Amino acid sequence: MIPQYASALLISDLHLTPSMPLTAQRFFDFCEKETPKVEAVFILGDLFEYWVGDDAVISSPFQQEVQRIIASLAAKIKTYYLHGNRDFLIGQSFIQKTGMTLLPDPCSVEIAQQKWVLAHGDALCTADVGYQVFRIWVRKTWLQKLFLTLPLNWRKGIAQHLRSNSHTQDQQVCSSESNLRKMDVTREACAAVLRDQSGNQLIHGHTHLPRQHEESLGTQAWQRWVLSDWDLDHPESLRPRASGLLIEGNGVRYLDLIKN
Repeated sequence: MIPQYASALLISDLHLTPSMPLTAQRFFDFCEKETPKVEAVFILGDLFEYWVGDDAVISSPFQQEVQRIIASLAAKIKTYYLHGNRDFLIGQSFIQKTGMTLLPDPCSVEIAQQKWVLAHGDALCTADVGYQVFRIWVRKTWLQKLFLTLPLNWRKGIAQHLRSNSHTQDQQVCSSESNLRKMDVTREACAAVLRDQSGNQLIHGHTHLPRQHEESLGTQAWQRWVLSDWDLDHPESLRPRASGLLIEGNGVRYLDLIKN
């Protein structure tokens, strides 16, 4: 039976890291102030900027604080988590200590008596063939187990290297409209996942392009809501960003979470 709730808040792509204290503080405030208004909270991936293993929490006061805040939230409100492309190594230890429930990507839930298909979104960007090959490899269980046997400082170094490469690629992507399309979800992928889940309403993050879409492919039609990323620490590059999607009996709407 799929989860069923009368109301819910959905967020994604917070990319929490000690170097972004304003963003982290806004998430802490969100957990305290906005979440009591709903029955459930869904975090659709990339809660952290990167994750190199649950054992890293022991040496990270920042991750310990995030863990404590989420555990406090989950003790009061049902809280769900879905792996992102940056923190797919979050394991059962962290999930259990926070009290969250891990969901598969994609999955279906019922909110306000409607069915919704949830996904992080990276698997839907099928035009980016190179990334999809990379994704298949890093999601292999044997490779993850091998990575987690490496010394923690090695794992952090690898993560930093991948982040640096990703930042460079993002800058190159933004210079071309064709590259931007390549990094977005495809209608074919969205249609396929909705067919598999027998749904027509999709919510995802990853692309950092928050917007509601009315889409179709052949005889199949659906609605798609894209969640915002969060960044309150770099206003010099882009305007501050933080929002969530509220679903309740009165309908669906984006919540501006930039201010408390």
